[in-house]
Amino acid sequence: MTDDALRSLTIERSGPGRFTATNARGGTLDFGTGSGTDFTPVELFLAAIGGCTAADVEVATSRHAEPAKFTVTVRGNKVEDEDGNRMSDLDVTFSVAFPEGASGDRARAILPRAVKTSHDRLCTVSRTIEAGTPVRATVSDADH
Repeated sequence: MTDDALRSLTIERSGPGRFTATNARGGTLDFGTGSGTDFTPVELFLAAIGGCTAADVEVATSRHAEPAKFTVTVRGNKVEDEDGNRMSDLDVTFSVAFPEGASGDRARAILPRAVKTSHDRLCTVSRTIEAGTPVRATVSDADH
């Protein structure tokens, strides 16, 4: 893999049950364990699925018309069983409205294809989930 392919971030504990993720560009995102209003890791997972495909669909449709409404709802069930914790039955639903007229008609016409193309080919997040990939967790020497 090339350096262009590598994606990474760091996560630092910022307090009890609170963490801050920092990306390579210096952006930060606070999250927590669910005791307050911060997003939980599972909610960030759902946001990543919806956000990835929303970005793909927005690029394709907004070339034709600026949406009057663009909402993506992501749902899933948290399962806790003998195989451990995981999410199942993930569902991404788009509710998008475009203005009347020829440009809005073009955007409406390509919306289903844009959603399908994102799901089937473009969205790295949902494609990774559906393809499956190993995740390794290791411990480094924190004193160095």
